[in-house]
Parts: sequence; C-alpha cells; structure tokens
Amino acid sequence: MVWDQLTDHLQVLYSAGVALGIVLVLTPAVGSAARHLRVVDRPPEGERAQATVPRLGGLALFLGIFVPSLAFLPLGGELRGVLLGAAVAATVGAIDDFRILRWWQKLGGQVLAAAIPTFFGVWVHSFTFLSGAQSVPVWVGAPLTVVGIVAVMNMVNFLDGLDGLAAGVCAIAGATFAVIELSRGQPGAAILAATVCGACLGFLRHNFYPARIFMGDSGALLLGYTLAAISVQGLLKTAALATLVLPLLVLAVPMLDTSFVIAKRLRTGQPIYVADARHLHHRFIRLGFSQRRAVLHVWAWCGTLALAALATRFAAPRHHGHWSGTNIAIDVAAGALATSFSLYIVYLLEIVKVANPRIKRRQERESKAA
Repeated sequence: MVWDQLTDHLQVLYSAGVALGIVLVLTPAVGSAARHLRVVDRPPEGERAQATVPRLGGLALFLGIFVPSLAFLPLGGELRGVLLGAAVAATVGAIDDFRILRWWQKLGGQVLAAAIPTFFGVWVHSFTFLSGAQSVPVWVGAPLTVVGIVAVMNMVNFLDGLDGLAAGVCAIAGATFAVIELSRGQPGAAILAATVCGACLGFLRHNFYPARIFMGDSGALLLGYTLAAISVQGLLKTAALATLVLPLLVLAVPMLDTSFVIAKRLRTGQPIYVADARHLHHRFIRLGFSQRRAVLHVWAWCGTLALAALATRFAAPRHHGHWSGTNIAIDVAAGALATSFSLYIVYLLEIVKVANPRIKRRQERESKAA
C-alpha cells in the first residue's frame, strides 16, 4: 500500500518534469516555425500589439501534455477519451491560429472536443445535495458535461490577454488539482493535472513578459479543456460535494472574469463572442499597472483561492465524526486570506479607479465619443 502510494507520487513528479522539459525545449522551435509560416500575433484585445510574436505555442503545450500522458498513464477507457478530446481541442485552436474561424465554427469544434470524453463515460453521473447523492441520467449529465467543458475552454481563452497570465493561472490550477486528485487515490487524473502544471511552467520561460511566443487559441483551448476534463473525472469517482466545490474555487478567477465580461457585453448590446478590453487584466493596465505587476496580482489571487481549496480538502472541520479545532482554525485562516485578497482586488478595480483622475478623464472621453 505504502509502496503503491510512493510510486504514484513519483509518477506524478516525473510526468510534471517531463512535460516541463519537453515544452521548455520545443517552444523555441515552434516559435521559429510559426514565424516562418507568418503565424504571428493578431492582437484581439488591445494591450498586446507585438505583431512579431508568434502565436502557436499551444503546439508545444500539446506535446508537453500528450507525450508524458502516453508514457505514464494507462491509456484505456476514460483517459483515452480525454486525450482524444484534447487533441481535437488543440487542433481546433491551431486552425483558428492559422486562419480566423467564425465564432460558430470555433464553437462547433469546441463542442466536438468536449463531447468526445462523454462517449468514453466521462460525464457527470451524480450531484450531491444535502439529502445525499442523486443520480443523473445520461441525457442530462452528458450535455451538462459538454457545456461545462466548453465554458472552461472559453474562460481560459478569455484570460489569455497578458504575457504569462493564462499559463500561470493554469499552472496553479494544475498543481492544485494534482495534489487533490492524488489524495483521493486517483493517480491517472493527478498525472494528467501534473503534466498541465509542468507544461505551463516550461512555457512560462518563453511566455512571461516580455513574451517571445503566445500560446494562441491552440494552447488556451487545450488547457481549458484538460482542466475541465480533470474536474469531471473527480466528480465521477467521488459523490462528495467537495468534488464540485473545489474545482469551482480553484478556477474562480477565470469564471469571475468571464461572467463580468459577458454581463458587460450583454448590457451594452455587444455580441459575447466579440473581443474587447473589459477583462480584469485590462482593468489593471488602465489603473497604471505594468504587465508584470498585473499578472502577479492575478496569480496571487489564484494562489489564495487554491490554498483555500487545499485547506478544505486536507483540513476538514469534521474529521471521523469529530470536530477538529485545529482544522477549523486552518480553514478560517485560509478562507480569510482568500476573502481578504479578493476584497483587495475589488478595492483596486472599483474604488481606486474612481479616485484616479486619469481614468476619469479617459471614461469621459469614451462617453463623449459614444
């Protein structure tokens, strides 16, 4: 038993290391090929206007995730479906990087990628309520799974607006998922999450400001798909409410960002698929933050939420039928840290903005132009 657990831990570490090494080595070659093919950045959301930066980094991320998965995962059943879907997600994103797809073409490709795991049994089988676990029929669970995976794919895509932002957030999420899944005795999901973390860390060597390559849609859709698929696999194995809450907590930042932007676009009558500069990271830039400072703030925010998720998992207030004062204190401290940092972000984006005369003048000019 102990030996098996040690083997699982080592495989998780090895897979992360292999993914990191592959992406670290292959990314410059992918960048050179993208420049040769003239697949360079077409800045969709304002701030990143470096037209000479290639945007096919997702291909290196795909190899960094796929190769260790082939080496360390038992490729049968559910995991085979997850990897096939990942290949489709990366392919759809790469096509969009080469030539701009229409929104419905891109969405159709995302739905196809998200649907593939459901044919291999990866879909939400049950929900846990206060009264206990309730089974979900396939005609409900499978469509919900597809919608959820597509949603996370687009959340990560929306988040990819500053150098290193999406890669760093996905690295934090991947590491957190790996630890949680390993603690649940799910080495396959843990290895897949670890490869996401390692691949993102290797990519950050070339993608952090000033970026020498962007992940493009091929990388953003791949990472969002993989993280969402790992979350669904967690729901399959454990009928506990935490399996739904923890992924939502870890991915709270991209979820909040996407919800805020969609609400703004709907309020102004703008199509939700049209890019703009209303994302959280763009608002940091308008406050006068540098790219590095804005990205580090978002990373720190994600980190506090990830710590809260880990505390919820490993320091349950009620353990073996008994309340634990120590665990309660840990949970309160982690929750207070996450809440405090979230309020600090709200303070920066909503209160400091009001007191900034430069932002006031810009808003007045924009309102007059409108």
